[in-house]
Amino acid sequence: MVRLPGLLQTELGYIILLFALFVVPRILQRWHLPTAITSLGLGMLAGMGLGVSDADPTLHLLSTFGIVALFLFAGLEVDLHELRTGARVLAQHLGLRVVLLALGMLGAVAAFDLEVRPAVLMALALLTPSTGFILDSLPSFGLTPEESFWVKSKAIATELLALAVLFVVLQSTSLGRLGLASVALVAIIAVLPPAFRLFAVRVAPWAPKSEFAFLLMMAVVASYATRQLGVYYLVGAFMVGIAARRFRESLPAMASERMLHAVEVFASVFAPFYFFVAGTELRREDFSVQSVLLGVAFAAALVPARLAAVVLHRRAAFRERPMHSLRVAVPMLPTLVFTLVIAGILRDSFLLPQYLFGALIVYTLLNTVVPGLLLRTPAPTFDAPELPDVEPTPKG
Repeated sequence: MVRLPGLLQTELGYIILLFALFVVPRILQRWHLPTAITSLGLGMLAGMGLGVSDADPTLHLLSTFGIVALFLFAGLEVDLHELRTGARVLAQHLGLRVVLLALGMLGAVAAFDLEVRPAVLMALALLTPSTGFILDSLPSFGLTPEESFWVKSKAIATELLALAVLFVVLQSTSLGRLGLASVALVAIIAVLPPAFRLFAVRVAPWAPKSEFAFLLMMAVVASYATRQLGVYYLVGAFMVGIAARRFRESLPAMASERMLHAVEVFASVFAPFYFFVAGTELRREDFSVQSVLLGVAFAAALVPARLAAVVLHRRAAFRERPMHSLRVAVPMLPTLVFTLVIAGILRDSFLLPQYLFGALIVYTLLNTVVPGLLLRTPAPTFDAPELPDVEPTPKG
């Protein structure tokens, strides 16, 4: 969403940008700084220091691919069978999340005199973990398979709840609008299975290795459709990922480990552009002393509260020791993508005061670096996906 001034408008400028986004974040990882944060920081430097501010269609397109790939990856990771395995605990977890969202909404209304709809969105921005970011980061945290299962399951369940709440809040200006939007969303969901079935029967047998291109294009089209509904790109991409997962038996390649890896690699290439572009939209005025102090206060209050909620729940559900529960709670702290998206919606559609917008950005920057520091593991990265296991080719 930028038009790069001077040198940065040239091909050389884009080469410099590619170098910065793919090399500089790797250098800074030794200090446990997530590459997403570095990309966002580079965008802030470009916006505040170089005057980058207008729309650049190339970067806008690359940014869109980035956010679509992140939520497509998250949707592909949704395994309904796995979720049913821990259904009782996940239901308790979601009940606790609803309570936290309600408390967050009431707090936003009381403290900042917000109306109910923006207050709910602010609670979502503060409390919703970024599932795609977290799932991509899991291998770096050194968790056991059981711990990874619970982090993954709880993050996915929370995101499903958050997307549902986001849809209702954004479309609830009237019952008519909510009804029409719901019908449109159901229609989009209903179209996906026949589209996948048609591809599996009519295209895939005669077009081998075309599954990735089809999946990506479906995600882009569905994302555009949900964007037109006013619920941003992420809902459509997430739905396509879930739909593709359901076709694992009739079209195994669509949700195979290789496909997950391919989408992860695609996200690793384009996600930095999303964070860079998001950074260019930030301004010096967003980071007043009031904003920074309030963002730090959010982190000081909510990070321990969110950790405590998971620890206490797991203590009640499993009689688990707090130190073990923290290994599940800490990886669920980052809210980066969800906070950036909702903060932008609040600023553009609800005229959120600038100091609150800046406070949300400071808060998400802080909670995103916490896991790497507490678990003392390499920082989460989107540009170093694990290679899939490949069976050796038989000789002869």
